[in-house]
Amino acid sequence: MSDKPSDWFLYMVRCKNGQVYTGISTNVERRFAQHQAGKGAKYLRGKGPLNLVYQKKIGSRSEALKAEIVIKNMSKIDKEKIISKAG
Repeated sequence: MSDKPSDWFLYMVRCKNGQVYTGISTNVERRFAQHQAGKGAKYLRGKGPLNLVYQKKIGSRSEALKAEIVIKNMSKIDKEKIISKAG
């Protein structure tokens, strides 16, 4: 199964302690529901309530993975700037 250019999204979730988790998915709503149910990323388990604070269509899986790495290597201040510009 090949990826369509518009299939992949980058998203950010804020935890109750203010930390920001970054991930990628083809269906952000489904993935966020998994996070809220305690499934998926171990990092988010027990850190709720969670808030989906950012999502952006990226393109291919490869492009989404590259964008995810860039965001994960940013400072919290820079991540907050991205979130605030989107809102």
